[in-house]
Amino acid sequence: MENLHKSGPDIVPEDLVVTSGALDGCLCRLASRYPFLRLYTAGRSVLGRALTAVELGRGPKELFYNASHHANEWITSLILLRFIEDYARAVDAGGSFCGADARALFETVTLTALPLVNPDGADLVNGALPDGTLESARGLAANNPEVPFPDGWKANIRGVDLNLQYPAGWENARDTKASMGVTKPGPRDFPGPSPLSEPESRAVYDLTRAHDFLLTISLHTQGKVIYWKYLDYEPKNSYGIAENFGALSSYDVEETPIASGYAGYKDWFIADYNRPGYTIEAGEGASPLPLCQFPEIYGDCLSILGYGLAVAGGL
Repeated sequence: MENLHKSGPDIVPEDLVVTSGALDGCLCRLASRYPFLRLYTAGRSVLGRALTAVELGRGPKELFYNASHHANEWITSLILLRFIEDYARAVDAGGSFCGADARALFETVTLTALPLVNPDGADLVNGALPDGTLESARGLAANNPEVPFPDGWKANIRGVDLNLQYPAGWENARDTKASMGVTKPGPRDFPGPSPLSEPESRAVYDLTRAHDFLLTISLHTQGKVIYWKYLDYEPKNSYGIAENFGALSSYDVEETPIASGYAGYKDWFIADYNRPGYTIEAGEGASPLPLCQFPEIYGDCLSILGYGLAVAGGL
């Protein structure tokens, strides 16, 4: 692969407030600068916004990174956008990336990334929804007056928590949340009427089914924690990879708390494929995390995401 472009200024700024429009604009500019990036629509949100997927690489080993299942965790979309840009720049230049030969990774591994699973929710939190839709969401938020609006909103625009939507103990998640008083749509913690009832979670599920991912990473906030296990499933090498993620990032490696231990994407991937799947809880503080934390958070996650590429190449 010849060097297609001289390195230009960053396309993805560190202070980007993520909305569906801002993200899609960045992705289009990245694909223009780096034509080996492939963009496609993996599905659409409740409000019809595109769930834009990015494919980078042409190797036989596939892995999947996703971000922002939860609306107020939108800084994870910025992390994944910057990672895509930095990796693409290294591939284009023929340099090293996270200690590995970028073009060798490109020829060995195909990364599929979904930077914004919940575009409607991110638009809600960051003030990019039309007034009528905003007021409808405000009505749902009234079910949980203790949750600040809109900053506390995690769900999709219908008030369903997208990371409680997957068919891995969904009934347990429903019953656990009901025991905590969550029985109807709201800003967080409602698992929906059934697994995969929401177009966003269905799109992630279908995307996974259409590929042969050897490893997945789901970016969330917060806590500086790596979750690696679902029930008694322990995919081969999974814990060792998690320990290396932890050593690179100084994040703790833990088992998922029982209160949130079912129906997540990571849970379903591990249960269905018996392959390594991880939830990374990036940064510390109350979500949405402030952008002033981005450089530190990105440094930690860059180490994890870069190592994930190298690991997938060896699986």
